[in-house]
Amino acid sequence: MRLDRIDIAILETLQKDGRIPNAALAEKVGLSQSACSRRLDNLEKSGTIRGYHARLSNSALGHQMTAIVHISLSGQFEKTLSDFEAAIKRCPNVLSCHLMSGEYDYILRIAAKDLVDYERIHKEWLSAMPHVTKINSSFALREIVDRTAVGLRPEMA
Repeated sequence: MRLDRIDIAILETLQKDGRIPNAALAEKVGLSQSACSRRLDNLEKSGTIRGYHARLSNSALGHQMTAIVHISLSGQFEKTLSDFEAAIKRCPNVLSCHLMSGEYDYILRIAAKDLVDYERIHKEWLSAMPHVTKINSSFALREIVDRTAVGLRPEMA
């Protein structure tokens, strides 16, 4: 889907406030409410907007630790990858999982309460994943940037 300046304005506004009422969004981007609603519907149908959610604080919920985990599998056969991906989707502490190029097959971002909790996650989940041959864990000391919003540039239009 090709984005014009109004689509970009809608997306930028929603990235800052996903709960903004349609009337306020329409006024902010210079459209009628019905035109804004149609554009929003098109952005949702095209998959540009994947959903709306509340952004929770891991630390406020007791997850003080973030682990970055590199996983190597026994191979990169389709079944090996699909088995691992199906299993990792069930682990509630995995915040993100990416198939990678390079030395490791996957990189994960995991929320844990503390080292004892991470050890539990490692034993009960990560070590039990199918086809895992190597796990390398690092622990974040401090979060510098954690964006949910992507930068939208006018040249996207």
